[in-house]
Amino acid sequence: MDKILEISSPGGDLQLQFTLTEEGEPVYWARYKDTAILDTSALGFELVDAPSLRAGFEMTDYSTRALNDVWEMPWGEQREVSNNYNELTVEVREIPPPNRRMRLIFRIYDDGFGFRYEFPEQEGLETLEIAEERTEFQLTGNHTAWWIPGDWDIYEHLYNETSVSGIDALSKRDHPNLAQTAIPVNAVNTPVTMRTANGLHLSFHEAALTDYSGMTLLVDNDTYKLTSNLVGSERTPYKVKRKLPFHTPWRTVQVSPDAAGLIESNLIVNLNEPNQLGDVEWFKPTKYVGIWWEMHLGKSSWDMASGKHGATTENAKRYIDFAAENNIGAVLVEGWNTGWEHWIGFEDREGVFDFVTPYEDYDLEEVVRYANEKGVEMIMHHETSAAPRTYEQQLDTAYALMQRLGIHSVKTGYVGKIIPAGEYHHGQWMVNHYRKVLETAAEYEVAVNAHEPIKATGIRRTFPNAISREGLRGQEFNAWSVEGGNPPDHLPTVAFTRMLAGPIDFTPGIFNMKLAPYKEESQINTTLAHQLALYVVIYSPVQMAADLPEHYEDHPAFEFIREVGVDWEQSKVLNGEVGDYVTIARQERGTDRWFLGSITDEQERSLEASLDFLPAGANYKATIYRDGEGAHWDENPSAFLIESFLVDRSTTLKLDLAPGGGTAVTLEPATAEDEERLQTYR
Repeated sequence: MDKILEISSPGGDLQLQFTLTEEGEPVYWARYKDTAILDTSALGFELVDAPSLRAGFEMTDYSTRALNDVWEMPWGEQREVSNNYNELTVEVREIPPPNRRMRLIFRIYDDGFGFRYEFPEQEGLETLEIAEERTEFQLTGNHTAWWIPGDWDIYEHLYNETSVSGIDALSKRDHPNLAQTAIPVNAVNTPVTMRTANGLHLSFHEAALTDYSGMTLLVDNDTYKLTSNLVGSERTPYKVKRKLPFHTPWRTVQVSPDAAGLIESNLIVNLNEPNQLGDVEWFKPTKYVGIWWEMHLGKSSWDMASGKHGATTENAKRYIDFAAENNIGAVLVEGWNTGWEHWIGFEDREGVFDFVTPYEDYDLEEVVRYANEKGVEMIMHHETSAAPRTYEQQLDTAYALMQRLGIHSVKTGYVGKIIPAGEYHHGQWMVNHYRKVLETAAEYEVAVNAHEPIKATGIRRTFPNAISREGLRGQEFNAWSVEGGNPPDHLPTVAFTRMLAGPIDFTPGIFNMKLAPYKEESQINTTLAHQLALYVVIYSPVQMAADLPEHYEDHPAFEFIREVGVDWEQSKVLNGEVGDYVTIARQERGTDRWFLGSITDEQERSLEASLDFLPAGANYKATIYRDGEGAHWDENPSAFLIESFLVDRSTTLKLDLAPGGGTAVTLEPATAEDEERLQTYR
């Protein structure tokens, strides 16, 4: 065994060691305080038509460095982000010819660590064709895991809670309600979150995914070893092809003594490069409404031929009026452009969509003029039907139209199997397509909210026009009868899994919980107060008020949606357990207002939330939207109460959450009238 190199986190609790075995194989292991979190884990690659890069190395050099700085998010969960790490770089070279060289970079923070491979320019090696990356994470026990299968095409599976030995991704094949799915092996998608027997929380993911294939993690149920398994292509013998020099994405492990710390971690964004776009003042975080939910309910349709087209000029103006009257900044219109009659269920989907030509009953220019008159922004919609070559042919034309109209946000979609056949949503070919869309959009001052996307890996730091994405089982599943929609524990799980990757366009705020009269066989499996709390719990700089306007009109609970912020100065996770409950408080950027959201699974809970984050010496008015008497996600989901009290930083709120329930709180500096009129919270 070669010399053992060690690096610790700035605070000293997290340690990582690296060495070469007697066979010259790179290995590492890690500890948190006195607990081993990863045992000896190997690093390397299998190549196409070339010897593997797994052993036979010698260490030629190593170096360390440290950084401690602060950078500012143009929008996000907080304004300032501390970027404090220690770094170890190890250079290795094959002993036998052709003496290929590789660097391994380990970057360790107090909240976890990341590492990546670098291939410097070298004689005789111009291109690598990677058949498989063999990065290992050797777990030290049969941890509890929250996982979705390593599907190469979609992330819209429900999370499963099992032991590592109980992970069975292959049992999730042939899902009856997914537009596309491909699960080749017993692997999981990332982020995958785990809890050890002694309560330590771990989450495995990747950061800065660029010109590379998405990583799933192959699971050995007997040894508890996770091994990288890259998404492939049926059109090439390799999974990744790169010219030298290049580096891989970061492989990441977030570490926290409790679940709350995972959400507060900034590891993923910190491992990305700084902002390359400069000032993106043309994008403003916002709430929006739109022509969307009514199609999922069957009230209207995307296509014009059905006779119940939703995206008409008249209907769009109705939503614009509603937005203008209710402090909603933007309106999304789906189904505005020609092609929807042939978009799904067809093999010949290339050339179907036109991204500049509206249906004859939708006057795009007039709708935009009307929105501008009302002070409302429009959000463009580009569904590609998973035909990215068609989209790329029209990117400049489509974004030039948006620029001319002053539209700065687009929701993209990729429903269906990718054309050309043999490519998958999460492979290198599509990763590069998604990046091309993002970079082209930036040239036209357009921000992208991607659906059916590649997973978030913190690219929003480098390209802050990557504002949000789907990449999970969303709200629309509640309008579909198969499997009965999302269970009450779905979002208390998502907060500690998918949300660790980045912002989520979940589309919360449904008030008509039983979906009558449109979908009486389906329902929303939460209470109304739970839906309100999601505006704080599930982060996105674009938050939809997803229900039909008529379900909000004259509803007192809608006041919370009118008031809740979307851009934050700071965020604090007050409590939480994966899959059970979570409470988050966020301070609105540029104001003294705070908002608090708390949600639970199917279990009724009483939680406490200290308000010690409020400024000293200030009284606040707390407006509490909570579950009412007898509230229950199934039996009585609409029961709610609104109460107001005086509070300060010494106050501890008691949050009584119904089964599937929640609490949402607005906290704003108290006026003299508030102090005279309101009771102090006891």
